[in-house]
Amino acid sequence: MKQLNLVVRFLLEIMALVIIGYWGFQTPQGTFLKFVFAIGSPLVLAIIWGMFGTPKAPCRLSGTSFLFLEIIVFGLPVVALLLIDKTTFASIYGVVVILNLVLMKVWHQ
Repeated sequence: MKQLNLVVRFLLEIMALVIIGYWGFQTPQGTFLKFVFAIGSPLVLAIIWGMFGTPKAPCRLSGTSFLFLEIIVFGLPVVALLLIDKTTFASIYGVVVILNLVLMKVWHQ
């Protein structure tokens, strides 16, 4: 079960990038800005997560600051989905994120 939880965590990370990119492309701005948001937003999120959140991050956060980073990285896709009126997907993603984070804390992963 613990390995499955880690797989779910990885899939949530990938989905966060995909959702943020999709949100960027759905913005009502011009075509150029859509591509900037669709590529730039997930890129910024990936850089921040890679620098501070991954297990081999050069400046890995811990404790409360890491929890705050997790809330931002995994909460932004929920907000993005709500902004583009994908409430069902936002609810499903949010519930899976919460369950995963709880299990990560309980199992000290």
